[in-house]
Amino acid sequence: MIVKQIGCIFRRVRPLPDLSIRQLEYLVAVADAPSWALAAEHVGVSPSALSQGLAELERRLGVPLFERDGRRRRIRASAQPAVGHARRVLGLTGDLADWANRLTGARAGRLRLGMIDAAAVGHHSELVRSFRLEHPDVDLRLRVAPSAPLLDLLISGELDLVVCVEPPVPIDSIDTERLLTEELAVYGPPDGDIDTPAAWGPWVLFPAGSHTRAVVVEALARLGAPLDVAAESHQPEVVREMVRLGSGWTVLPTIQAEHGDRALPPGRPLTSRQLVIAMRRDSVRDPVVDEFAERLRQAPHSPTA
Repeated sequence: MIVKQIGCIFRRVRPLPDLSIRQLEYLVAVADAPSWALAAEHVGVSPSALSQGLAELERRLGVPLFERDGRRRRIRASAQPAVGHARRVLGLTGDLADWANRLTGARAGRLRLGMIDAAAVGHHSELVRSFRLEHPDVDLRLRVAPSAPLLDLLISGELDLVVCVEPPVPIDSIDTERLLTEELAVYGPPDGDIDTPAAWGPWVLFPAGSHTRAVVVEALARLGAPLDVAAESHQPEVVREMVRLGSGWTVLPTIQAEHGDRALPPGRPLTSRQLVIAMRRDSVRDPVVDEFAERLRQAPHSPTA
């Protein structure tokens, strides 16, 4: 009876669509490239071959993925789950291919590391330098960028490990582990009233959409400070210099504002942000990735840049 019941369950399961890794690669290329011609060039096929491959992907899935926008085709908003799935599959498939290469001795270790600037230049610069010196045979590549782009590259398989600001909501396929807490402080022009939140502004902040910007805006709202944003920049040294020149107020990690050759005077503590280690969930990782993650966990975090 048990065997018959299991057999019935198996017969009721819908057959999976016969998708290829190449088709998923085409879909991600079109999602990322500004044109179909550039997407085709990125994956090494002709535009017509790209179009045919995506048409076959649509047929096998049984749902429309694209719509017309004048003479151009673009991915439907409703098709974004398919794009996200494709990114995850490509990332994990790349991990599997790397594992196979390691077993056959085809290459040495590889670590594709992503860090926000505060981590790369401030907290962990010495760790990265020493790890590179101790592992000369490891292909270690470091990319410094804001948190959101780094996490996108992690999902797609272009990075193996990321140190970034904790995302506001959990991300499917990504595991995060809290690493350290950074203090954020308010900094104003030399003649600014640092003790009166109602007098703060205009602001020079990280761009809207950044993880740190969301933390800052929430903290300013709790104090009733006005939010008049005059300028934005992802580069903390640019933001710091604009405050020095009297162009506005800002909120920065103290490690980036109060250390270095052009440090600002101590600011008023406002809030904090959480930095995390992020890695793909269930990936087959290169052992050097796990080794570097463990070094991050054990490292003393530098209070000065």
